[in-house]
Amino acid sequence: MNDKQILLIDDEETIQEVVQVGIEIEAGWQVAIASSGSEGIDLAQIHQPDAILLDVMMPDMDGISTLSRLKANVKTASIPVIFLTAKTQSTGKDQLKSLGVVDIITKPFNSVTLASQIAKILGWKM
Repeated sequence: MNDKQILLIDDEETIQEVVQVGIEIEAGWQVAIASSGSEGIDLAQIHQPDAILLDVMMPDMDGISTLSRLKANVKTASIPVIFLTAKTQSTGKDQLKSLGVVDIITKPFNSVTLASQIAKILGWKM
């Protein structure tokens, strides 16, 4: 069993289930789930995950605001963040990348290969 922990911050229950099951089955990593940006920030500070998957479009606090708060906090600033987004245009992706995320995974994604995609982005061995 791999000891990596991923924090998913996404308000959609379907995405939460698909990501959690896919990552746990494919890689054996633990997945913590937050349904809002503020909950995600709290969990990131407490659990210090190895990486964060962050939805861009959420009610209350969107992914960009959440990322900004994560990067401004000394406890969470160094945690790599990967945006999950339905935006497919390269100009939108370039703008998102300029905010400090390590990469962007476009929705819909393949849940069976999601962990492999994350490992490749972050240079992790599976």
